[in-house]
Amino acid sequence: MASIHDLIHDRETFTVNAEESVLAAARFMVERNIGAVPVLERGELAGIFSERDIMKRVLAAGRDPQTTRVSEVMTRDLTTVAPGESLENCMLLMREHGFRHLPVCEGKRLVGLVSLRDLMLRDLTEKDAEVRMMRAYIHSDPGGSA
Repeated sequence: MASIHDLIHDRETFTVNAEESVLAAARFMVERNIGAVPVLERGELAGIFSERDIMKRVLAAGRDPQTTRVSEVMTRDLTTVAPGESLENCMLLMREHGFRHLPVCEGKRLVGLVSLRDLMLRDLTEKDAEVRMMRAYIHSDPGGSA
């Protein structure tokens, strides 16, 4: 059974500091084409900052992105998983709690971030391989008859 480590082990994890401005964090996310970023305070995971946070807690609330700190508007109540967690359980957690990004931690140390999209693409890839194997089996001639 595949673990979340198999999915994230060779990826760079982008983070922002809690004291950065929302504008700086948003520009950082746009440059990297990412929808959410883990937030660190004193080197430890303190929250996650997402496009949804920008829309709901900054723009819709009328806050200034240049002066608002990420720490003021990030999501703090996080669910995290260990690197050995199964992909299936990660998908279940995300569906159950309604979030699209899941921090992966060893203790308090952030080791990665997985998105619902990552998990769905992995699942599609695996299902595609299964379909190809089934088609190959169906079209093979195991008895050697012609």
